Amino acid sequence: MQLEDKRAIITGGAGGIGRATALAFAAEGAKVAVVDLDAAGADAVAGEITADGGEAIALQADVSVEIDIVRVVETTVDTFGGVDVVFNNAGIIVRSTAIDLTAEEWDRVFAVNVRSVFLMCKHVVPVMAADGGGSIVNTGSGWGLTGGANALSYCASKGAVVNMTRALAIDHGPQGIRVNSVNPGDTNTDMLRDEARQLGEDPSTFLADAADRPLGRMGEPGEIAAAVVWLASDASSYVTGTALVVDGGGIA
Repeated sequence: MQLEDKRAIITGGAGGIGRATALAFAAEGAKVAVVDLDAAGADAVAGEITADGGEAIALQADVSVEIDIVRVVETTVDTFGGVDVVFNNAGIIVRSTAIDLTAEEWDRVFAVNVRSVFLMCKHVVPVMAADGGGSIVNTGSGWGLTGGANALSYCASKGAVVNMTRALAIDHGPQGIRVNSVNPGDTNTDMLRDEARQLGEDPSTFLADAADRPLGRMGEPGEIAAAVVWLASDASSYVTGTALVVDGGGIA
């Protein structure tokens, strides 16, 4: 097992890529704290893991709020004895250009997508360092590397995550902490369907258009999860500060 006895926190763990990664982590032997604003969703994922013989807890939290992050880290340490892996996956998207985007929407996107990563790292890095190291994986996006249409705040926030990942890797490599980002392309999730609705498009048509890439299809959450497992595991022990693109060749 690639993550046997590792103690992991996954934010945005109730659905999509977060859920798939929580299940994959557990299948690889990790103990998982499933964190989400959706308490019922987090409970459901943790329940799936425990029903299959794994160890998991569900924690409701607003990841943009520091006191919630402190509680998540402290509860995970109290329950599992430490933290070896963090997957900062929680994120939102507002499909809009600068003209129509409100300042409140901009702030909320950055609070969830960027501030949450900073807060988690601020409070989990000392825990990892005291145990000799760990692995942090942040969810970026292909659009965090290239930009995209009608998603100004999202593109800017994911660009920030990618470069923050590099800075964290530089700062905390000496403490044995690796920090990488996984950058998915269009993936078959409810979030992608919500994007279609924000743009006033039919979700099925939108998803069909999203499949137009060299591999001829969208990604599945489990495929992104497999990349996160690799980055979290010792198999990637000499990999840090990287932006791993998992997008079927869409921006390669």
